[in-house]
Amino acid sequence: MAIGIPRMELSTGAQMPRLGLGTWKLTGDTCAQAVDLALRMGYDHIDTADVYGNHLEVAEGMAGHDRESIWLTSKVNRGSLRYDDVLATCEKNLRELRTDYVDLYLIHWPDPEAPMGETFRALKRLRDEGMAREIGVSNFMVEHLTEALEVSEAPIVNNQIKVHPAHQPWEVVELCRENGISVTAYSPLGHGNLLDDPTLKRIAGEVGRTVAQVCVRWLLQQGMIVIPKASSEEHIRENLEALEFELSPEHDEAIRAMG
Repeated sequence: MAIGIPRMELSTGAQMPRLGLGTWKLTGDTCAQAVDLALRMGYDHIDTADVYGNHLEVAEGMAGHDRESIWLTSKVNRGSLRYDDVLATCEKNLRELRTDYVDLYLIHWPDPEAPMGETFRALKRLRDEGMAREIGVSNFMVEHLTEALEVSEAPIVNNQIKVHPAHQPWEVVELCRENGISVTAYSPLGHGNLLDDPTLKRIAGEVGRTVAQVCVRWLLQQGMIVIPKASSEEHIRENLEALEFELSPEHDEAIRAMG
């Protein structure tokens, strides 16, 4: 029986699934099979990006699934943030993904060479024309997000940043919360570097779960959206099962101390 994935209501009223499949470094058949498997297992949120170079495989994995039931996020990369480049990149991405729209389109990295106001004018047009139902940013720290909030005429609904037990950028997380911007945590396992951490191993033993599940669960309990990358059935299911338990306040305190 599929586990129901909870959703977060964004500032616009859109409902974003709080757990998704990250596809960074997934390519070829591995990517297509992982996307298909995740969707069959109950996921309804797929995260990709122009720079990942895997839109064709993501589309292949989504084929046969109901597009309207899938939250699809992609990103325009640094170097393509001038007005016309943003529009052209999104049009190319939609062709590759075999869809008329993405649910969320993000600026992947801030680029000091491109005027931010110009980028957000392009994103607003994509939103107005329905090519991107929502817009947001990624890897925006406090100074970038402050400027973005000043120049964007459309709601910025999400900031996708690296967060995990050993990397806790609370300053930007708080700025997001103050401005009604949801936070998506990528690299929730610290690229696997946390799997042997003694604190996390102790907590995992106490709750009868894996370290990976503890990392994902902790981020969910911080009110974040989480997109762990996985390609095997075992790991895709393992991340999904992080929805089945809770960490105690004592566990939360111990993990916060790691940051």
